[in-house]
Amino acid sequence: MLLSNAWDHNERKAALERFHLDEKEFQARHELVVSSFERGEMTIDEYLDHIVLHCKRPFSREEFRKFMFSLSTPKPDVLDFARKLTETGHYLMGTINNESRELNLYRMERFELRKIFRLFVSSCFVGLRKPECGIYRLALEITQISPRACCFIDDRALNLECASELGMHTIQMQNLDQLQGELEKLGVDGPPGSEG
Repeated sequence: MLLSNAWDHNERKAALERFHLDEKEFQARHELVVSSFERGEMTIDEYLDHIVLHCKRPFSREEFRKFMFSLSTPKPDVLDFARKLTETGHYLMGTINNESRELNLYRMERFELRKIFRLFVSSCFVGLRKPECGIYRLALEITQISPRACCFIDDRALNLECASELGMHTIQMQNLDQLQGELEKLGVDGPPGSEG
């Protein structure tokens, strides 16, 4: 939620339009391999071989890859809020996300996410995906923090359900003002000057 999604339905739709691909075929192929792709069991090139480059195309692998990476854009206000929250030193900030290895590493580097998050429980690193309970349980086991002392934030209700069942506080994020308000209710002191 600090960035646009890496390779979700809107990003794939943009690629379909840009490269004039058949949506039905593309989506069917994507669904067959997306789990392996996001679990880090398949490289981005292997993924592209299966869903795009299985036949001759009027564009190169590098053109398509470059377009995929270009779709990641920051949400400056949310990114700044998260950065300042980290700088207070009061909270252990981590992320639980579904993402392929190459896109995940690119985003971590490009948007300096390591300066915000101390922990990356990414599907491509741990072989688990949201909303599977195992990925949330793993985050708790790694941090050794009580679920009641944790807050998991996501924009999708399904991804919040298991975290809630494990005892975490959850917030379904809609916008920054709403997020700040929900965090304040949990006693999270925002960074100076972050009042809505």
